[in-house]
Amino acid sequence: MTGRAREHRATEPHLEHGPEDLCAAATVLYTQALREGRVRALEATATPCLTAYGLLQPSVGEPDWLEPVAPAVALHRMLDVSAQRVAEERRREARLSATFEPLMQVDGRRTAGADAGAVRVLSGIPQINQAISDVMEDATSELLCIQPNSHYADRRGQLSQNLSLRRDQDMLDRGARIRTLYQHTQRHLPIVRARYEQLRGDAEARSLDEVTDRLIIVDRRVAFIPAGGEATLALEVRHPALITYFVTTFERLWRLATPMHPEAAQRPSLNGITPRQHTIASLLVEGHTDADIADRLGMNVRTARVHIAKLAATLGSESRAQLGYLIAESGILRQGDVGQ
Repeated sequence: MTGRAREHRATEPHLEHGPEDLCAAATVLYTQALREGRVRALEATATPCLTAYGLLQPSVGEPDWLEPVAPAVALHRMLDVSAQRVAEERRREARLSATFEPLMQVDGRRTAGADAGAVRVLSGIPQINQAISDVMEDATSELLCIQPNSHYADRRGQLSQNLSLRRDQDMLDRGARIRTLYQHTQRHLPIVRARYEQLRGDAEARSLDEVTDRLIIVDRRVAFIPAGGEATLALEVRHPALITYFVTTFERLWRLATPMHPEAAQRPSLNGITPRQHTIASLLVEGHTDADIADRLGMNVRTARVHIAKLAATLGSESRAQLGYLIAESGILRQGDVGQ
């Protein structure tokens, strides 16, 4: 492998996968290790799956090198782990049956109706991700998403992004359509731009200054929404009336949003006032603080203050109180409503 090929492989993001879906880069490096007897540990940094699944192991006495584990040995280990999981699931099924069998004999006329199963509480990131993945595996039609401003810099955010990318591409490969709404502040994030450079298929994206909390709707039959301020609780919703409500909300926001993929559109300015400044002007008139405005528009306070200063300069304001008066007198809010 040439130095340039190694450099290219190292820069590619490693998507999470199971040992049954070994990625192409890992397959190439593992094959090389089997033929040559070892590879440098540095070469395997871009394919952590090889060490995670026990296909490469440190060379005794030579920490800079990795040796391949024989495929038959690695396969036997993985099958043994899989068999243990199956056996544990069967034992769990037996315990559940034993627990619920006497309960099912109790008169249940006072229990909740069949609609009780239309909403399920999901606790913990792994359970939430698994529930979304299970629903999307059977999806063939459409995925609707609202993605509010998020912080992707940490490792957990990157891993979630990689998992989401793989799920979305699998769905696109089945001929489905994906539409996603972002906040305007995410339009130029490298990780968002890279996402649409990698996706292949009928994927569209638009953006708004303000969007709702996160929403995922799969084939217009199952939805996922947050169940609190923390990202570790979510609701899986299957009630038809609620699904219809979510879809209607999404479609209305979609019509108001500005296209960003596959063709980005520029939002027009009105009398020197940019669309972002127009939104900030409306929030200022409502009495929101700089911190409130920054939080609602997905930006830091310093950036919000820069926009407010530019708005004040455009309107000739010399104070915060005067700025509110000038916004009301200028008519820019009415003009913005007409423009929309």
